[in-house]
Amino acid sequence: MVPIESMIEQHAEEASFLILLHDHAVHAPHYNLDDLDRLDERIEAHLDGLRIAGPTGLEHLLSQLGPHAVGEMFASALLAFESADAKVLTRLSGHLRNAMETERGYLMALGWLDWERISPWIERMLASPEPLFRRLGLAACGMHRRDPGPALLAGLTQADACVQARAARTAGELRRIDLLPSLQALRLHEDFTTRFWVNWTAAQMGDEQALEPLRHFAEQPGEFQYRALCVLLAWQKREASMAWIRQRVQNPAQRRVGIQAIGLLGDPVSVPWLIQQMSDLPYARIAGEAFSLITGADLALMNLELQDLPDFDAGPNDDPEDPNVLMDPDENLPWPDPHAIAAWWQAQGGSFQPGIGYVLGLPQGESGYRQALLRGQQRQRIVAACGLARYRPTEVLFPTSAPAWRQMKLAL
Repeated sequence: MVPIESMIEQHAEEASFLILLHDHAVHAPHYNLDDLDRLDERIEAHLDGLRIAGPTGLEHLLSQLGPHAVGEMFASALLAFESADAKVLTRLSGHLRNAMETERGYLMALGWLDWERISPWIERMLASPEPLFRRLGLAACGMHRRDPGPALLAGLTQADACVQARAARTAGELRRIDLLPSLQALRLHEDFTTRFWVNWTAAQMGDEQALEPLRHFAEQPGEFQYRALCVLLAWQKREASMAWIRQRVQNPAQRRVGIQAIGLLGDPVSVPWLIQQMSDLPYARIAGEAFSLITGADLALMNLELQDLPDFDAGPNDDPEDPNVLMDPDENLPWPDPHAIAAWWQAQGGSFQPGIGYVLGLPQGESGYRQALLRGQQRQRIVAACGLARYRPTEVLFPTSAPAWRQMKLAL
């Protein structure tokens, strides 16, 4: 292999790997906006290497496409859109039809590129007879917070559930409250994913009847649980939230989500109970995260984490006979030191007023949520975006999954 080919291969591998890391990082509890910015700069550096390689770089990526090549699809689609190469884009479309897992990479490329570059292609997608491309077009509009106009209502009335689900999500991201009657008609949709996005969106338009379906999603572990929880706690009346949380924490099977909900509610009156949970290994780290979300105390920076890690394994191991195949959901959270935290709270707790919701040490409100968007970790920033939406009912939702440079322009 000659050196130039080796360099192209390295750029392709790194760009493909790092975009998957970015996809994980935007929902992770240990990345903040600055961390995302550094990660995105690394991705751009490798994309630049592929751009310099020209057609050779793109051909290498295309040769690596397979049914699970999400990162390679991202880089291929990005370069194809940048060069407006209709032939390659047609080839990628054919690959998408037969390898649906790679759709995620294609979507990430649409979200990464500037709107001006992709908007002509999005118009074609929205007018496509194929549900796949109408869905992609609606998704791109949602990621860029660009209104697709009549195509959004058309998407909600499609027979294809996947198109309906994406239309419902985009309507929520854009705060298209004029579509609330159409969403309400789909509230009990038989498709699980469509039902979630319909109620997620309707709840953020002030539809209280959507909160009950969201409670069910918040009670079920899975990809929608945290999203449902953030919206539920932002829009549900305080008394209803407190009663719901009490039921969750009394049930060992739901205590974890109950602890998360306490953090979102933000009432410092619960802090002593959270500190108690930090001595119970299965709940220690999630209790530490809830404590930090309320108080703003960074356990690692403030030396409030354990120095000697406990012997606790919540994830899968190498034993093929072990039925535990689930990853540890708290893997990236610090282990809190309950004694150090109790001492910190004894010294600092007097500055917090019981009965008031706090986010990162500030009263919940437009100013507090804006500050959390600027300095919080990603999971905290998702909470802040949902909370801010309550105070800005006519504005689009803040895009916490967008490339960091785009977020920084919006957050400043």
